[in-house]
Amino acid sequence: MKQSGVRKVKVEHAEGQRLDNFLFREMKGVPRRRIYQMVRRGEVRINGRRAKASTRLAIGDELRVPPAFTSESKSKSPRAGADFLETLRASILYLDDNLMCVNKPFGMAVHGGSGVRSGVIEGLRMLFPERGFVELAHRLDRDTSGVLLVACNRRTLLALHDAFRDGEVEKYYDLLVYGRWPASERRVQLPLARRTGEGVRRLVVAGDTGKSADTVFERREVNGACSWLRAAPKTGRTHQIRVHASASGHAVVGDERYATREQLAFSSRLRPRRLWLHARKIEFRLGQEMMCFESNLDAELSAAFEALGRANIP
Repeated sequence: MKQSGVRKVKVEHAEGQRLDNFLFREMKGVPRRRIYQMVRRGEVRINGRRAKASTRLAIGDELRVPPAFTSESKSKSPRAGADFLETLRASILYLDDNLMCVNKPFGMAVHGGSGVRSGVIEGLRMLFPERGFVELAHRLDRDTSGVLLVACNRRTLLALHDAFRDGEVEKYYDLLVYGRWPASERRVQLPLARRTGEGVRRLVVAGDTGKSADTVFERREVNGACSWLRAAPKTGRTHQIRVHASASGHAVVGDERYATREQLAFSSRLRPRRLWLHARKIEFRLGQEMMCFESNLDAELSAAFEALGRANIP
């Protein structure tokens, strides 16, 4: 183990970047929990003053970065195996000087941490070391597959952040749910609140309190045992589609957080065993150009849909 001393870091290329994201890159090998702790305790300072993790940096800001223990192995860039990198390379849907779009596989984290050494972003930095700047524009849960945007420069990252914040990005998901979803389009507007504490199974709950959340569901097919839906989230809350589906009485197939134990036992025979939620399509404007990326999961979804149709859901 080694410990770095207090450092003064001048912000030169991170205009508008959040403090926590800047520190993640500046303090590689330090656990994220420890970085957030440093910020809360005031150990990290911007121009001599305390700041929040969400504070946006400006060119010329001076950061006080405190000493932190890191391991020699983790202080270096995490290395991913050849199979991981080859899978990731084959998942790239689009690539230019400003933007990448990846069809993220099920089970692959978007970034390392919490026992995951390398995720999509670390893998892309290994595949394209000459780019210098490769950052996630948004996130997908580890168990959700589908289209994921990655910015290749600061200007593109800020433009995409603005588009997401202003509701100018249209996202569509395919999902399988237990039971027979109503035939008409259904809009679910239930506030969502995060839960904390040891042993919490349902990380997010729907109710009268919490942040506003809005999802439009459309039924594509039904076979009596389950339904195939298209979901369009109008807000971007944690686990939004999963919680709204569960609160409507139709949890996502394979959802170990929000489905009942009986439902999970019924669908456990499906292979691959997974959360059946896929980010199918994303549309947005970048500069003067309309961009649209789509990733099908028809074969796997169809097979699961047919398999679930052979019996009744409890």
